[in-house]
Amino acid sequence: MTEQKNFIPALKYDWLTKFYDPVLQLTMPERKFKKALIDKMRIERGYRVLDFGCGSLTLSLMAAQMYPEAEYYGVDIDEKILAIASRKMAAANKHVLIQHYDGTKLPYPDNYFDRVMSSLVFHHLTLRQKYAVLEDIYRILKPGGEVHIADFGQPSNVLQRIGFYTVQLLDGFETTNDSVKNTLPKALKENDFSDVEEKGVFKTLVGTVRLVKAVKPVNSIL
Repeated sequence: MTEQKNFIPALKYDWLTKFYDPVLQLTMPERKFKKALIDKMRIERGYRVLDFGCGSLTLSLMAAQMYPEAEYYGVDIDEKILAIASRKMAAANKHVLIQHYDGTKLPYPDNYFDRVMSSLVFHHLTLRQKYAVLEDIYRILKPGGEVHIADFGQPSNVLQRIGFYTVQLLDGFETTNDSVKNTLPKALKENDFSDVEEKGVFKTLVGTVRLVKAVKPVNSIL
């Protein structure tokens, strides 16, 4: 019996996963927008930082190089890309505690992380999944903690919209239509995050990547 997947691999098909890093480097300024995302996070000594949907670990390794005195964690649903992440981590001589999870509840206690970051993950999720993930991210963040997300958002012009059709054809329209509608900021607000704001915009060959920041209120009872 064929195994049924409950997630979309990084490039939709398992056999393309090994090409994920080269494809990103060819189609978008990956390191530029990821560095910008990290800069906005203001990571301090001793912070616990989670990379949600860590993929091949590029974002975590960049953060660990820039701010080595923090603790880094990575979680992903795709075991094949986590194998790539393990090899990259060993080559970079950095430590990130990576874990596989089943796509439901994140395997961390309440109020555990100072920062959660995510890059090019949310456009893979249905609207219901987006809300469920944001609710769980809210749970694991400390009061005053921040989530920083880089993902495809509303295209900034007609050419960007045309380019994004490539992503939609690959990943499916059900999940990616939310990006065209710029649903993420609204979803963050409706999951009780405060200070939701856009922190950067990057044009790529395949659409517009927007950086979004949100805060778990200090007076949160969770």
